[in-house]
Amino acid sequence: MDIYTLGIDVGSTASKCIILKNGTEIVSKSLIDVGAGTSGPQRAISEVLDNCGLKREDMSYILATGYGRNSLLDLADRICADPAAYQDVAAHKKLATLFYEPSTRTRLSFEAAMLNLGGHVLGFPSETVSSASKGESVADTIRVVSCYADIVAMRHPKEGAPLRASRYSRIPVINAGDGGHQHPTQTMTDLMTIRRRKGRLNDLTIGLCGDLKFGRTVHSLIKTMARCENIRFVLISPEELRVPDYIITDVLEANHIPYKETRSLEESMPELDILYMTRVQKERFFNEEDYVRLKNSYILTKEKMALAKPDMAVLHPLPRVNEITLDVDDDPRAAYFEQVQNAVYIRMALIMTLLGLKDPKAEKEGN
Repeated sequence: MDIYTLGIDVGSTASKCIILKNGTEIVSKSLIDVGAGTSGPQRAISEVLDNCGLKREDMSYILATGYGRNSLLDLADRICADPAAYQDVAAHKKLATLFYEPSTRTRLSFEAAMLNLGGHVLGFPSETVSSASKGESVADTIRVVSCYADIVAMRHPKEGAPLRASRYSRIPVINAGDGGHQHPTQTMTDLMTIRRRKGRLNDLTIGLCGDLKFGRTVHSLIKTMARCENIRFVLISPEELRVPDYIITDVLEANHIPYKETRSLEESMPELDILYMTRVQKERFFNEEDYVRLKNSYILTKEKMALAKPDMAVLHPLPRVNEITLDVDDDPRAAYFEQVQNAVYIRMALIMTLLGLKDPKAEKEGN
């Protein structure tokens, strides 16, 4: 089976798009002389598909560079400003939620996103009532679901499962979290929250605290923010939960990103623009004793917040257990419930983009 990849580079003045077959053969190219903040990216995608007779659902991967990420954030901002304008853009479209791990925020936000767009949602209540419990493979599952839905959001305990599914799918597959590996849509949520709080995605000192070993949101955020200018990381964790070596060598050191590893949250607080707290995840431990010993390694309190900058923002992918005390919720620097709301907007934007749905606000601005 041929694998098609659509890549788009969105610049300030032009949008370039290309389709590759099996990673090497150029099938189609497109150049539109308008870039970020316009209809240029969408026109480039439409043209490159029309040139070769392929459809968006034929694409196994869609990759964005340049302002492509910002275009998604800009769309999410427009949705946030006027949600009602988008309530029918996905009418008659169906999202399938394939969640093989427990989830509250991610699953419900995907479902809310599709419903807010006027679409429909298919799914099952838990992995125990899916055909996976009978031994069905990911490849077979996605082939079946491709017959029922227009797009899939998949969460799976096994690293790489959504990627494998995408290779057999006829519809877009969104990685909603794969084991301790990656959680890209949470990262887009984090980027939206950081940009709305700080007004930028560069010139930031970002502290990541807690479970940096198994925290897939941490891994995704480091990889993404490493692409931004003048970013510095402070990695705060016990030795047993330090960030994996491949993140250090392949991401930070390979890209000359400044970082430091420390055990002290208190000493780090004054220098941080962003503090990203994480939960020590019981489900990632094989040894109960290790979890009990490490679970309360870091607890953010009102007293510790007094050490931070007045405009620092506290993020957390949630759920929290003990790592942020309840009195911090009332601090204006607490942004984690904003993240929850932003997740709906960014997933609405992602669904629209992957399905090639028109942005009604952009059309009006273009006129």
